[in-house]
Amino acid sequence: NIDANIGRLLAHLAALNMADNTIVVFFCDNGPNGSRFNGGMRGRKGSTFEGGLRSPCLIRYPSQIEAGTVVTEVGAAIDLLPTLADLAGLKAHPAKPLDGVSLAPLLRGDPDEWPERLIFSAWNGKASVRSGRHRMQASGELFDLQSDPGENQNVAEQQPEVAKRLSEELQAWIAETNPRSSRSAQYRPFTLGHPEAEFTQLPARDAIPHGKIVRSNRFPNCTFMTNWTETSSEITWNVEVLSEGDYEVQMYYAAKQAGSVIELSWGQTQLAATIDVAHDVPLVGAAEDRFERVEGYVRRWRPMTLGTMRLKAGTGTLRLRATKVAGTEVGEMRLLMFRKI
Repeated sequence: NIDANIGRLLAHLAALNMADNTIVVFFCDNGPNGSRFNGGMRGRKGSTFEGGLRSPCLIRYPSQIEAGTVVTEVGAAIDLLPTLADLAGLKAHPAKPLDGVSLAPLLRGDPDEWPERLIFSAWNGKASVRSGRHRMQASGELFDLQSDPGENQNVAEQQPEVAKRLSEELQAWIAETNPRSSRSAQYRPFTLGHPEAEFTQLPARDAIPHGKIVRSNRFPNCTFMTNWTETSSEITWNVEVLSEGDYEVQMYYAAKQAGSVIELSWGQTQLAATIDVAHDVPLVGAAEDRFERVEGYVRRWRPMTLGTMRLKAGTGTLRLRATKVAGTEVGEMRLLMFRKI
């Protein structure tokens, strides 16, 4: 699927005579999320070993990058912004300093010199730092990736100076950035109504189900709320409204039967709407899959307007519940969409 559609994209660029002057980037965010080929590297998604962090990155830009160029220096996703700006001839002027660097000199094959850099990673209470040759874990393990790409042999005792330097750098980074475990109770609220944004999505994946309502899958991505069968259950979001104003609110849903009444509240502000159109649709892809996927399926959701509500700036809890259940179930909820008026 990926191969075929990248082929379609490149063929389209060629047909438009845009291929030579278009930057095409292919990359992913982490190592595999299951047991599959991983190049002999240790770990998978969720680990801070090389196998959980290292990903392919291919950049095609015929007008500046020679075909077959291989960059052996270590880069990271934080480098994409400065790299793409550099290749496009743009000057990036961010409000805050960038952690990434431009890889364009390496891609063009003309770096004057390339000093060693350190790339830090953290996930769910774990952390590591990667130099050009080594990876140091916060646990104190040091691996020489040049001689041991599978990270099987801890060489902290054999290379104490390297271990000491990288450990100090990693601990300083942890102290500065305070990466949190996903199990930490110190969650930041989700922001709503940025002054420069017209729309804000609050998906089910970021919500908390209460009562009998449950998430459609244990993996939150693309999930929806289901088993919404009673008026005592509710769905909440911990949010911070960034700018006061009037917002039109839509709910994306599926329902076997019309007639349920929905109430959305923010403090003392409430609005209510009735599901007046039944929208009973199948799960997308479920019938075509040869094997049931582990991560969740989705539906083709229908938007309905709940109304307009005034939101004051500040933090609080946004609550969605039903005051009337038509039949045996209200329906399933995918997201709320706020449009600042």
